[in-house]
Amino acid sequence: MTQTIDKPIDQRFIHSGMSWQQFKLIQEGFNNSPGIRLFYYRGEVEILAVSQDHEAFSGLIALLLGNYFVIKGIEFIPTGSFTQEKGGEASAQADQSYLIGKQSGAIADLSIEVVFTSGNESKLNRYGVLGVPEVWFWEDGVFALYCLRSDGYEQIQRSLALPDLDMNLLSRCLMMASKVEAVREFMKAISK
Repeated sequence: MTQTIDKPIDQRFIHSGMSWQQFKLIQEGFNNSPGIRLFYYRGEVEILAVSQDHEAFSGLIALLLGNYFVIKGIEFIPTGSFTQEKGGEASAQADQSYLIGKQSGAIADLSIEVVFTSGNESKLNRYGVLGVPEVWFWEDGVFALYCLRSDGYEQIQRSLALPDLDMNLLSRCLMMASKVEAVREFMKAISK
């Protein structure tokens, strides 16, 4: 059984004309504020207060991908919503992010955003400045995948970071009403 998504109300505030120093002060003020995501891109600050449903889908994505990495024997470091920055230009906090096949790094190999209220393509500019090789957006039960090329992001059909991952399976499991059944079905399918 699948569930329908009643888009929760994530609170979103955008302000332009902010310096990097002003952004850093705002960022400091929101330290230890669960459910708040802060973004900066060349003078524009976005503050996003995410809903419980937003966090639930983000957490389930993390759970399923964590199982995938383990079953497939792929070394990874889940870096969650840690802040990725390029001083003076861009700062982003993905819902989930991963270092894949390495033990450290300041920039994720894969960043994932759950989108309820804000568009995804404008966020690609931030990730492009940061140099994140692959970005996924999950919106309305569907993933859109983007790979960084020399001239910007290109939408792709299959993950380059995880080429054997069945994105349709992942999407289908995320939409299942029972999270226990979702994990069981995902585990059964990837264990084959």
